[in-house]
Amino acid sequence: MLNLQLNIRPQTAKRINKILASYDDPESFAQNIIAFQISELKRGILNLQLDLQQFETQYQTPSEDFFQKFSQGELDDSEDFIVWSGLYELLLENEAQLQELS
Repeated sequence: MLNLQLNIRPQTAKRINKILASYDDPESFAQNIIAFQISELKRGILNLQLDLQQFETQYQTPSEDFFQKFSQGELDDSEDFIVWSGLYELLLENEAQLQELS
């Protein structure tokens, strides 16, 4: 069993303890936190995909292909490309985090 120690403010600890007191089983509390994080990552991924879809439609290029060319310096540093690249990197990071939690 993991004995988790957090370095948090007393007021935050008090609030967490109130929440924990409403659970019969600390395991279910921990599982709910994980489920919430997974849900947030999925929502973030969906929003990023919608944003990326706009660039893909505008430039008629899948984000993966764009990102490879952009990363290799084959495209200029226009504002659209910088934003597109950043969104795609966030998508990759969120997908990796989701994979780790799933």
